[in-house]
Formats: sequence, structure tokens, C-alpha cells
Amino acid sequence: MRSIQTLSAFAFSSKSDSAFDDLTASLGDGRPHPAEEALFQLGRALMTELLDVLADTALEDFQTVLGEALIGAFHSAAGRIERDADRARDAMRRLDRDFDGSEAADVELQEATARARAGDAATQAAERIRDAAAEAWTAATGEVWTAWRGSRRGSFLTAAQLEARQAIRALRERRADEAHHAGSVVAFRGAPTADTAEDAARIFDALNWALAEWPDMALATTGAKGAEKLAIRWAQQKGVTLILARADFDANGKAAPFKANDELIALEPVCCLTLAGSLDGSRAEVGRPFGPALNLGQKAMGQGLRHLAVRSRPH
Repeated sequence: MRSIQTLSAFAFSSKSDSAFDDLTASLGDGRPHPAEEALFQLGRALMTELLDVLADTALEDFQTVLGEALIGAFHSAAGRIERDADRARDAMRRLDRDFDGSEAADVELQEATARARAGDAATQAAERIRDAAAEAWTAATGEVWTAWRGSRRGSFLTAAQLEARQAIRALRERRADEAHHAGSVVAFRGAPTADTAEDAARIFDALNWALAEWPDMALATTGAKGAEKLAIRWAQQKGVTLILARADFDANGKAAPFKANDELIALEPVCCLTLAGSLDGSRAEVGRPFGPALNLGQKAMGQGLRHLAVRSRPH
């Protein structure tokens, strides 16, 4: 059993703030919509059933691929439905612009509006199933699911996710509009071996400190296994926006982790946090400290950015 599984699983909030149920109730469809809690339960049940079937079988070796595929299927479905709803909104804008007051135009506009609103509800339903399945996956395996491509809106305490290049473009656009509020970015890189309970406690301490310092913060990381997966779990617990600068090994080869650091620095973080090796004294580190974490710290200081190394609690 991996050391990460010794951590207490964080609870998924199934408590509805009624926004989804209010939306579905206002659609005017004669057919009922599933209640929000039913969608959460569906996502949890699907993941639990998958893991139960795979347990202690030859397919257990492929558990990660199959589990992530199940979550990703609902993520993909949410995106497809949202694109359909966006097309309906485009039609609404066109019909509204060209509205001639006729009954036919009014009916067409109402139908486009209904399609857009129904699509919004279906998108949110798929997102809730996805997020519940992802939380059940994390609770059972200790692994954190993140979308491979594009952005992901957060539901309740689940962190929204952005791609680093998208966030960099937004940063450049904000520079051209000084009146636009720019949130703070805190970057984090950590060793794959730093995945013990002690590491998690100190990573969470550091990130809680950062959130207190910059309540509008987004967490930027590469999503690598170990320490950075723990940081992503923290972001999901706290509802903090997540920016992923993924290492592109196909394009950059062995330099990929360091190119990802360049993207993190380009986000102009207010602080860079690093953890170059496990803080667990019982774990003997093999080889040198994690180079990409050291590299981020060096680049941050070279750019005049604040850098803090995560350390053990003082005794």
C-alpha cells in the first residue's frame, strides 16, 4: 500500500446549495430532472462498482487507465453538451439581433433559449457525476484525477482547472487592461518521492499559509506524481483554481520538466514553493534532490520572485 493512502480521505460535499435544482425546476420541462444528490450518488456508485469488479483480478494492473477513463468520459460528455449549448446561445444572439416581431421569430427565439438552458443543466449534471466519481477515485486510491486537455470548471469545493498556456495568455491580456482584476498565482514543485503523511502535512501547511497571504490565489504546478498530486488534492479541498503547466516530453524530451518551469515563471507567481525531497526521516532518499524543484527555486530567485522551500516542522 502506498504511503499516500494512509492519509484520511477528504469528504466530498454532497450538500446542495440548490443552484442546480433551482435551474432544473425553472426549465419548464414536463419530465423530472434527477436531484443533485442523485447525480452525486451515481458518480460515486459507478466508480465504486468499477473498483470492486477490478479488485484482485488480472485487470487490477490496468485500474488507473480504466478509472481515469470513466471520469474522463463524463468530462468529455460535459464538454460536448456545453458546446451544443453555446451554439444555441449563438443562435439566440442572432435571432435577437434580427428579431422582426413576428410570431415565427418569437417561437424560434424561445426554442433556442430552451435548448441553451437545457444544455446548461445537462452540462452541470455531467460535471457533478464526474466530480463525484473523481472524489470516490481519490478516496479509494489516493490518486488525483485532472483533465488531460483544456479547462475544467469546479463544482462546489472542486478546484477549477486551467492550462498554463491559457493562463499566460490571459495574463498578457490583463496587462492591456489595467482595470481588470488579476489574481495571485502561487507556484509549487515537489519531488515524486515526497508522498508520505509527513510530506502531506507540511505541503498543506505551506499552501494554507499561502492562501491566508493571498486569498485570491491560484495554484500552479505541473501535476507530477507525489508532492504535486498532494498539492492538487489540497486545491480541490479548498476550491482553489488550479493551473497546470504539464511537462511535454514528446516535444521537449528530457528538458520537459524544466520547460514546464519556464511556464510557471511566466505566470509571474507571487511566491514559488518547492520541496526537493521527502521530509519523512524514515525514508532514505536515493540519489540527488529533485532537480526540477531546485530549478524552479533558482529561476524564481533569478527573476526576483519570492521563493520558499518547504521544510520539516521545527522541533
